[in-house]
Amino acid sequence: MQYLEGRKYVVQGIFLVVALIFLTRLFFMQVLDGTYKLAADRNTLQRIVQTPYRGLIYDRKDQLLVQNTPVYDLMVVPREVKGLDSARFCELLQIPIEELRTGLLAAKKYSRNKASPLVQNLTTPDLAIISDQLADFPGFRVQARMARAYRTPNLAHALGYVGAITPAFLEKPKYAKYRPGENVGISGLEAYYEETLMGRRGVQYKMVNVRGIEKGKFRDGEFDTLSVAGQDLHLSIDAELQAYGEKLLAGRRGSIVAIDPKTGEILAFVSVPNYDPQLLTGKGSGNRYMALLNNQERPLFNRPLMATYPPGSVFKLVNELVALQLGVVKPYTAFECNQKLVRCTHRHEPPNNVSVAIKQSCNPYFYQVMRAAVVRGQSLNRFEDARLGLGQWQKMVKSFGLGEKLGVDMAQEKRGLIPSPDYYDKRLGHHRWNYRTVYSLSIGQGEIGITGLQMANVLATIANRGWYYTPHFVRSIGNSGPLPQFRERHYTAIDTALFKHIIPGMMQVVDGNGGTGNLASLAQFGISVAGKTGTVQNPHGFDHATFAAFAPANDPKIAIAVFIENSGFGGSSAAPAAGLMIEKYLRGKVAPHRKTWEDWVMYGNFTKKLH
Repeated sequence: MQYLEGRKYVVQGIFLVVALIFLTRLFFMQVLDGTYKLAADRNTLQRIVQTPYRGLIYDRKDQLLVQNTPVYDLMVVPREVKGLDSARFCELLQIPIEELRTGLLAAKKYSRNKASPLVQNLTTPDLAIISDQLADFPGFRVQARMARAYRTPNLAHALGYVGAITPAFLEKPKYAKYRPGENVGISGLEAYYEETLMGRRGVQYKMVNVRGIEKGKFRDGEFDTLSVAGQDLHLSIDAELQAYGEKLLAGRRGSIVAIDPKTGEILAFVSVPNYDPQLLTGKGSGNRYMALLNNQERPLFNRPLMATYPPGSVFKLVNELVALQLGVVKPYTAFECNQKLVRCTHRHEPPNNVSVAIKQSCNPYFYQVMRAAVVRGQSLNRFEDARLGLGQWQKMVKSFGLGEKLGVDMAQEKRGLIPSPDYYDKRLGHHRWNYRTVYSLSIGQGEIGITGLQMANVLATIANRGWYYTPHFVRSIGNSGPLPQFRERHYTAIDTALFKHIIPGMMQVVDGNGGTGNLASLAQFGISVAGKTGTVQNPHGFDHATFAAFAPANDPKIAIAVFIENSGFGGSSAAPAAGLMIEKYLRGKVAPHRKTWEDWVMYGNFTKKLH
């Protein structure tokens, strides 16, 4: 009996100890720790996330390009929605009943207890109409935020746009801190510099009554955190030059990329057809985006980064430098203009040296230059000899930043193609091809493909006599400079001393008697231009026109590449466009008497070849 009596007290003691533990824990949660009080009081609190001001974007002259403007989102907490008069609600918001049903369903799927956006991008007049009656609809409230406003109709492909984050984005770890309805950079610089522009969110806890009316801060703001505004971006883009380039190519298909060779800063980035970036902001932006997406002219396509073309005769400059580096030709090497090797497009003086060959863009000359670089007797087997030579050629060509992504501060960059021996082995079979199979590479045709950005960078590299900085749009972030990777020099496989042998010929292209790029000449203003024309064969219609140059030739401040699709000879369309752009940048204006050339670029018959 005594044993049972003692056991009773042990059991009672255990229950007493457990009760004391629970009481102590309850006292700690309810009295000492305000965090649990906060959690328990969520039905009387509003947790308001403060979206920070997104960083502004300026051009190189501190002209404001992108700013923020206030808009309002109608938020819904599904659990709090009671007795909703759908017809009256839709009439008030001027939305169809289906939009309300779809929105409520999406909100419930996200969370029954958390706020998510139902109607976004309400303007201040919209808010004035609904604010007085919103109290009659429990579970709904207005949340203010800042949206993007683009102050320029230009530069859409570079700036990109901001939009509501999608479910697909939310699944990625990178966007774990975002909530449905929040804005995120979708493309262009807005996307690449999202973390920099976004800043850091803040949170406020506010007391509200059952009708959602604010009654003050919770615990005097003890749990509130401040938002931190995003950093501003200062671009290298010259807004005036950009607008001028878009004007010149209006109604065409093509691109213009201009770079400062000394810094790698992108001065102009023209992609046409284009669109006004303001179209992708505010109410109805989703519908406008779909209209752009379905437009047969493909205005959303970023040509300078994503369109790859054979470079045409501009590539002859690279082939000449490779041959000079290998020692298989000299600056004074002469080759016959042998039409049996490859057709030459026009009559010209004999190509007795590299300068004349570049000036006249002699196809047979550069056929023989590349043959000397590739077929070097490294093997008795002619197929293996071509294979070895092409592999060495490809490695040297790729040192110009070709066949690989340059690493510009923007997504979706294409790498282009500099074909390798393995590429031809896969297509044609091992030892089933030789130089005669791939000779079109010697004149920038065939399988080779480069982007407009890469071509401009090649000219910047030649202007620097063998090195380049990775092209970039942002020259400073806040008070600091560009990202570190844009301050690293990249050197080609070509000796610096060899570049001087091709520049006189490039100058003769523009200012020499009979040069193929005379329409780019700025000699009347005392500006020497070094350039090269190109005409890209197009099996689907008129040839594409190209021209690439830098100026002034002896102290380069701008390198430029122009592609105009279906426009014929490069000297008759792309060259004058480049000349006008260079004049605009270096002189700050285009001379009145040069209006004729503007009209020629914009309205001229580009299919006519000028020799």
